[in-house]
Order: sequence, then C-alpha cells, then structure tokens
Amino acid sequence: MNRRFLLLLTLLLSSFILHPSSFAQQGLKLQLVSEQTAIVPGKPFTVGLWMDHDRGSHTYWRFPGIVGVPTQMKWHLPRGWKAGELIYPEPERTLMFKIKAQGFDRDVMLRAEITPPANLKVGESVTLTGLASWMCCGNTCHPGSMELSLTLPVAATAEVNPKWHKLLDAERARAEQTSEAWTSSASEKGDKITLVLKPATAEARVSKNQHEAEKIIVFTEDGWFDTDKPQTVLRDAEGGLTITLIKADAYLGDKPPKTLRVILRNEEGWLQGGGLRCLQLAPRIVRGGLSSG
Repeated sequence: MNRRFLLLLTLLLSSFILHPSSFAQQGLKLQLVSEQTAIVPGKPFTVGLWMDHDRGSHTYWRFPGIVGVPTQMKWHLPRGWKAGELIYPEPERTLMFKIKAQGFDRDVMLRAEITPPANLKVGESVTLTGLASWMCCGNTCHPGSMELSLTLPVAATAEVNPKWHKLLDAERARAEQTSEAWTSSASEKGDKITLVLKPATAEARVSKNQHEAEKIIVFTEDGWFDTDKPQTVLRDAEGGLTITLIKADAYLGDKPPKTLRVILRNEEGWLQGGGLRCLQLAPRIVRGGLSSG
C-alpha cells in the first residue's frame, strides 16, 4: 500500500469525530478505572483507561509515527471538576501493514489526573464519563469510540484499589525520563538526521557491544523523522552512540522544529543496574553543524 496514501488515511481518520453508536468495539476491550476506592473532596486522584487487546491487535501511542491514530479521551465532567492530559506509557514498536509505527501490542493502561471540587458532600456518589476514541489494527483497522463511565462514592478518606494501583504503578515505572547521565547532539543534512549520544557521568550504562547497541529503538514525539525507515546505530570505543535517522516525507508542523524530540528505548537500560529503559532527549538541531543538548 502506498505510504503517502496511508499517511493521508491516518490524517483523515484523526480529524473525524467518532460517534459511539457508529463503531463497534473490535480488537480490544476498554474500561475506565480508578486508582482509589473513593473520591476525597478537593484531592486529585488518578483514573486509568485500561485497554485489553485481543491477540494480534494493537492501538497507538500519543504520536503514532508514519501511520495510525492515537487513543484519545474527551471528558464530560460535572461542573467544577478538572481533568489533566491523557498520559501514555513508554512507546513500543508495532506494525501496521508491515509499516513500523509507535503503539501497543500489549494490554496497556493510559491515565489522567482528575481533580474534584472541594465542596463535594461525603456520602454521595459521583459518576464520571468521557468519550474514548481509538484505532485498533490487526489484519484490518477499526476506528472506534465509546462512552465510558465510572461511579465512585465521596468519602473523607480513600484507599487504593490493589489491582489498578499495581498496574498504574507499573506504567509509571516504565515512563520515559530525561537524565544527566547522557549528553546528546543533533545535526541534519539533506534527508539525514544524525543523533550523537555520549556518556556524561559514571551513572551511564553503555552498551556492551555493537550487537547490543543495534537493538536500541528511537521513537519520534513530533513526526520529524520517518518511523518506518532504517535506523542505524553505531557504538564507539567509549560507549558513545551515533544514530542516523531519515526525515519524514510529510510533517504536520508549520515549520521545521528547532529540537529533535525523541525517546530512545533500550531494553538493557540507560543507567547502571539496568534502570531507565526509555531516555527522553531534545537536542537542538543544527543544520550544517552540531549542537549539544
């Protein structure tokens, strides 16, 4: 299938307003859950969007890459309530018609922080609702949407729900992070982007060999490079890495970005002891030279 056609299809689908009566749930099951057993007036708490994928199906990360549509949540909360942004776990590489994209083959928990007003009455209950929309792909792709709801009592104190707390904590632990253990620089020439990483402190864990370094995957946060094109990773004698990426054919921004917004996934970890699996970087892009970040 033509790559430009797939990108256009993705853009069109992402611009549609999906109506819950129009699309059946295919390829996955969704559930709105709470980390707490009750709502405490005025105190923020975490809700999760649990996505249980059928075998062979996947959904998409907050930026899908060259194809795909991210899962979204449009809240319909009572007056005085606030909802934070939908937070995604670390990205994974998935395939849509053999094209590399950024999403989730595994069951995954997205999350958001909800802040209730302080004037809630203990003893009453509140129902939170929102419209979830997504694209689920396997052998075929199915955009879908569904109204989800969650009813919780209002109480002076609240305990955590052991099941959902465990899953949410696991997702938090896997979240991407920045680190001073590594420095980075980026340059661009023609359609090639070069990202250079150097260990900056003793806390940095360097790849043992070239074979291990080649397993590192670079994810884009804004689509400046093509997620389906080859990524070349070269390790030097000191453990530094030179990574070559290919610019995307199409970019949704108004003008070229000033920084290279990337997340690098290393299954062996970026820190001593195997910690920090996903390193978040944003070095300034120098077109014709190098700039550290």
